[in-house]
Amino acid sequence: MGEQLLFKGKEPMQWAEEACRSLMDQYEPVKLPPKDRWHYHQGVFLCGMRDVWEVTENNEYYEYFKEYVDKLVDEEGNFYFRRSELDAIQPGLLLFPLYEKTGDKRYKVAADKLRNLLKTLNMTKAGGFWHKDKYPYQMWLDGLYMAGPYTIEYGQTFDEPELVDLVLHQEGLMRKHTKDEKTGLYFHGYDESGETPWSVPGTNTAPEIWGRSLGWYGMALVNIIERLPESHPKRQELIETLQELVANIVKFQDEESGLWYQIVDKGHLEDNWLESSGSALFVFAIAKAVNKGYVDAKYMEAAKKGYDGIVNNYIEVTPTGGIALTGICIGTSIGVYEYYVDRDTIANDLHGVGAFVLASVQLYKYFASK
Repeated sequence: MGEQLLFKGKEPMQWAEEACRSLMDQYEPVKLPPKDRWHYHQGVFLCGMRDVWEVTENNEYYEYFKEYVDKLVDEEGNFYFRRSELDAIQPGLLLFPLYEKTGDKRYKVAADKLRNLLKTLNMTKAGGFWHKDKYPYQMWLDGLYMAGPYTIEYGQTFDEPELVDLVLHQEGLMRKHTKDEKTGLYFHGYDESGETPWSVPGTNTAPEIWGRSLGWYGMALVNIIERLPESHPKRQELIETLQELVANIVKFQDEESGLWYQIVDKGHLEDNWLESSGSALFVFAIAKAVNKGYVDAKYMEAAKKGYDGIVNNYIEVTPTGGIALTGICIGTSIGVYEYYVDRDTIANDLHGVGAFVLASVQLYKYFASK
């Protein structure tokens, strides 16, 4: 095993396990906030925990995310989830390792229910999923991660190869309609109808490049590429898209802290601020892209610098001896510049902790391979 680099005196997997343990000690699984809900906040964090379990082979982590699912999904595979939004699909990623390990059919039944959401969700005229029913004709970058990796994995696990094409169509629409040619980055979303107050006249895009949404897109892209066979005709195009994205993200990394701003391309504005969850998602996407050989290994320096910035600026020790990740923007819709920079932050919000754990595992894998 390769030598691990230390960040504030600890290796990345130590940070990952401490982050997991801090929340495990505070909450029983189903009480993770928002409690008693099938929700992507828990899904992102527990997907990070799944990765930690796979590396450490410590079954406490497996039992923890299994209990979350088991308290919500009954013996027949029934469970409550919101049927009007892409966000409900993301926690379904936890069903695959549970089904593989146990063979329990209720996990397959639950997975089928989430897959069937794709048959009933509203769509734009171009065949793109509305992010939520309450946001008609809007596609958000977030949604590609919320449903994309799950849909591909479901299709490959249960022999529905056409689902891969469905996801690639969604990605193509996002790229076509949200790319900012000036920066090479992507706006938070777009409104096909052009009727929302924030729609930019002429393009109907969101007006700003928000860090976490761009991070969701990067995470989705690298995870989608990972599941495509090498012979897939779109694979190289997606790799080139990822290469361009990584090169452009790195251009906007804050030189001093290694972090990224809430509005990524406007770090020069005084009221803009450095945000931890988007930074962690960028670190994840860059590090995994390097690990998979999709981008040049030189970009790992940016990932290490970003990770170091998160640990040194936004990790705090709690009174109980655990750790808390601070500087995490609360849940956020699409809006104008002032809306984003006026958002509150919250410590240990699962958006951020999950992204940090996922990023930690990718850095561990990089160093372990050396």
